Amino acid sequence: MALPNYGVAIGTLHDFTRDPIHDFGQWYHGHLFLQTPVGVYQAALDVDAPGSVGVAYRLVDDLRSTDIAALRVHPDGFHPLLSSPTSGALDYVRSPLLRNRLWFEWLATVTGRAHRVIAPHPPGSPMFGPDLADSAAGSVQRLRRLIGSHQGLDWARPYLRFFPWIASDGDNALDVLLPHLEAASRIYVFGQSFTTGLGVHDVHLNQGDPPNSQWYPSNGTWQDGAVLCERPDGQVVAWQIKFNTQTLDTDAAGHPR
Repeated sequence: MALPNYGVAIGTLHDFTRDPIHDFGQWYHGHLFLQTPVGVYQAALDVDAPGSVGVAYRLVDDLRSTDIAALRVHPDGFHPLLSSPTSGALDYVRSPLLRNRLWFEWLATVTGRAHRVIAPHPPGSPMFGPDLADSAAGSVQRLRRLIGSHQGLDWARPYLRFFPWIASDGDNALDVLLPHLEAASRIYVFGQSFTTGLGVHDVHLNQGDPPNSQWYPSNGTWQDGAVLCERPDGQVVAWQIKFNTQTLDTDAAGHPR
């Protein structure tokens, strides 16, 4: 079944902490606390996992307040969201604001499938980590900077929209997020609300888990978790997390194809 309590917590930064230095093989989290009118909401952010699983993060930094119009109308606090394209819900695979341009999506899909065929993983090892398309990110980012420095090339900017998945060692994913939290005038945390107390969990991809996993029944579309940071100048940054055992090649039910 899909997540029963999916939605978004909206507020301002109250605090941010990290787990103590972790031993090899343990899960590792950042802890985000949001100030809202009804109290402080907390969210545990999964950024590292046992080596047999692995985690990757992604940062989309070209968004504006107009891209999240369906969310900005809500006051601070937690709001349930329908798992649909118009509610403000997120879907890593289907949300237009999170998608790379078509050519790069195609390249990521092809290289990911080829990698799984050429280098099959033993049972229990990561299955769907960053692929060959993601490794091209450096070249793409250099092209984006070149376009940014030449006004006459503005027309090309949309065609180079590509944000790679980066292997997380825990702290690198949190180091990238923290400056955006501190600069934000409003923060949106997507996931599933606690059944008791104020908080949000499942702040990560919530589809694409394999059939043999305990999370397979929770797969679904338009129910993904993430952190969006909105600045006073209207810039919005989306921070995403996925486990390497999850795939972004999913069907209409959110299951792996």
